[in-house]
Amino acid sequence: MTTMTSLPTRPLGTTGPRVSALGLGCMGMSALYGEADRAESIATIHAALDAGVTLLDTGDFYGMGHNELLINEALRTAPAAAREQALTSVKFGALRAVEGDFLGYDGRPAAVRNFAAYSLQRLGTDHIDIYRIARVDPDVPIEETVGAIAELVEAGHVRHIGLSEVGADTLRRAAAVAPIADLQIEYSLISRGIEDKILPTARELGIGVTAYGVLSRGLISGHVTRDQAFTPGDFRGMSPRFQGENLGRNLDLVDRLRAVADAKGVTVAQIAIAWALSRGEDVVPLIGARRRDRLAEALGALDVTLDAADLAAIETAVPADAAAGSRYPENQMAHLDSER
Repeated sequence: MTTMTSLPTRPLGTTGPRVSALGLGCMGMSALYGEADRAESIATIHAALDAGVTLLDTGDFYGMGHNELLINEALRTAPAAAREQALTSVKFGALRAVEGDFLGYDGRPAAVRNFAAYSLQRLGTDHIDIYRIARVDPDVPIEETVGAIAELVEAGHVRHIGLSEVGADTLRRAAAVAPIADLQIEYSLISRGIEDKILPTARELGIGVTAYGVLSRGLISGHVTRDQAFTPGDFRGMSPRFQGENLGRNLDLVDRLRAVADAKGVTVAQIAIAWALSRGEDVVPLIGARRRDRLAEALGALDVTLDAADLAAIETAVPADAAAGSRYPENQMAHLDSER
């Protein structure tokens, strides 16, 4: 009989569920970081559940459904107790070509219902715990998209409504339609743009934050080298922060952060995740581990306590706005309501 570990929990806003203080982002097991080992991916999900992680984050467009099917298999083969505690957070709306290109976003009510039907089938469940459009559809008012998710909540197909990469104004408009549990948005030591308007607005409205990219796609994990070569299909090969002089400047920041981590007796990844955890009880970082060793390292961040001196040292090592390069290529930045 498997004994599950219990992790600290945090609320997803004032209306959402309580979840483990760290969630598992499953995207890299199917897409955008090159080839992944399916058996190791499933073993990593099992290890996360066994450790007490309850929040599994995915998108229906990660591998064009592959990631949802992977989570389905992992949950079906997990112990019943772990399966019952697992919560699924699903993004929808991205349109893909056969070749993998992104073609835009569809937030029409009919599309919302269609996307949800397919996700429920692939996940093998009768409900999705948190459902959110991945990017705002510029041709559909957010009120219509959120209203359609609210109808799915009323029908029992979805438990809670989330948002992704939206700005403060859109957050307010959406919250006026229906209760919003959380906003999923990039937030890390080198991506702190939400601190100006978005995070204060979320807190005013009682909306939690699930922070993705807390290690900036591995950039501030301590595992990326200056001569790093990326395999075909790895998003980072086109990411501005991993290019040329930008990579060198960003790894200079990592070297400074490593000095702080060494003084604490922890890894670079652990101190970066601990920093994200320190932002508030309403922030739930998502860790994108694809392997059990990386998962174990990330979970170790929960044991790291940062005092005022530590936080000051981190701030000195990696000041806000110190990163070189934007967090997405220019054409993808254009889709971010949060950057407007």
